[in-house]
Amino acid sequence: MTAEEVELSDDELATLSDYVDGLLPEAERAAIAAKVDAEPAWKRAHGDMTGTRDALSGMQKARAPASFAQDVTATIHKRSRGSLFAKRSAGDKVPFMALLVLALLAVMVVAYVMWASGSGSLHSAPSAPEGPSGDGSALAPRP
Repeated sequence: MTAEEVELSDDELATLSDYVDGLLPEAERAAIAAKVDAEPAWKRAHGDMTGTRDALSGMQKARAPASFAQDVTATIHKRSRGSLFAKRSAGDKVPFMALLVLALLAVMVVAYVMWASGSGSLHSAPSAPEGPSGDGSALAPRP
């Protein structure tokens, strides 16, 4: 295996990346600079990193076209057939009037039942239990 085929470990690449970014303390920076000058694998990795950084920094941000939002909205309308952005009121989705009429009818039925009952409640008044006759014959067991 020659020196050209030696690959750097992940830790060594992270240290080299910090060196390229200028994040290392001066002592470590000098040690890495010496390795970059002396070892071909370090020199090659350093060249790759600086080349990649320079290529990426030369790129400009792509701007969205002026009609981007309108195009996206039109695509959504076309694909959803208008079901996502349709101009509908809440009454079209939920029949609020029908629910309101049913609730009012239920309240009126309960009010009528309570008004018509003798006790003013939904339960009928308990009737007095029939007690034993006054002669005591119901209390004594029969033979």
